[in-house]
Amino acid sequence: MTRGNQRDKAREKNLKEQAGQKKKNTQSGTEFARTKEDQAAIMRAKQAKAEAAKAGGQVADQKKK
Repeated sequence: MTRGNQRDKAREKNLKEQAGQKKKNTQSGTEFARTKEDQAAIMRAKQAKAEAAKAGGQVADQKKK
């Protein structure tokens, strides 16, 4: 049993690597779709806010000229 220690070390290393990997998606199809739509709504709101700020900045620049 000269290789027993190597086997144990390899097993420990493998378990450590598996713990660090991303786990499989556990959401159902409807849950995933709802989450995706919620995230898309948040991004649309951020984009609208950024566009409004950008448009407001352009108007302020035109007034200065």
